[in-house]
Amino acid sequence: MAAAAAMALTAGGLGLTQATATTTAPPHAAAAQAAPDISVEKVQGHLTELQKIAEANGGNRAHGEPGYKASVTYLQEKLEAAGFTTQVQEFTEGGATGYNLVADLPGGDENNVLMAGGHLDSVTEGPGINDNGTGSATLLETALAAADSGYKPTKHLRFAWWGAEELGLVGSTEYVKSLSDDDKSKINSYLNFDMTGSPNPGYFVYDSANEPEGSADVQKTLTGFLDEGGVEAEATDINGRSDHAAFSEAGIPNGGIFTGAEEIKTEAQAQKWGGEAGKAFDPCYHADCDTTENVDEKALDVNADAIAKSVWKLSE
Repeated sequence: MAAAAAMALTAGGLGLTQATATTTAPPHAAAAQAAPDISVEKVQGHLTELQKIAEANGGNRAHGEPGYKASVTYLQEKLEAAGFTTQVQEFTEGGATGYNLVADLPGGDENNVLMAGGHLDSVTEGPGINDNGTGSATLLETALAAADSGYKPTKHLRFAWWGAEELGLVGSTEYVKSLSDDDKSKINSYLNFDMTGSPNPGYFVYDSANEPEGSADVQKTLTGFLDEGGVEAEATDINGRSDHAAFSEAGIPNGGIFTGAEEIKTEAQAQKWGGEAGKAFDPCYHADCDTTENVDEKALDVNADAIAKSVWKLSE
């Protein structure tokens, strides 16, 4: 999650390169309309791989650093093997090339798109496993589950992993800027998942009060599935600090889940959710200790299932 809501963006060259893509999905069993249970162990496996990538590349997965590009490659290979069509969108920020990874599940109405995303980059100080390996890994496993289950949504399903979010929401902003008005109108809703396993977790959904029409349905869906998972979510305004902001400005309904960053958990929240009052939701926010040890397994599991169920419901 970006540290500040409003940060200057450096205009840069923008390119869209088609990867060696799978254009037809592999054979699957009959479509299952109910979302599968997302394996938290598999999500944690992706987090372990992101940690290894950081350790092999100077300790981080930041924009302009080799660990970030290696992270993109890891996800892209998994998605293509599952039958997704992938694209890598290039942009320039701070004199370095950045990358967005966009993956489409073949099928569904391409004039009616449900899009789910989160940023893949870390800060330079650390590997960024909660921020935002958790959202990235959960999105990846949800996408793989959709392909593996043979899910046939009515809407077209698109996933995205954004670059240079930590420098001011650069990648997602560049993506939305690259879309024509017609392309923007085809995106029915955008779901954003940035930090979903904070070690002293909260359970927050983005407040739809000042968002485009249709965002209330997204908030209601996410809240309902968190409640089904046994947690009472709170609405929060995260003040444009993550990648939903560009979609919001384009008039696209949006929403998301968030487990908290540097803010302090209150006594009431600790009574409701567990954890420790008077301490940050993530004491390792933007620090070198944001490793695989900095993730709460229960929060990761509850949120993974709520995310998958919301993707299924909103793409019906």
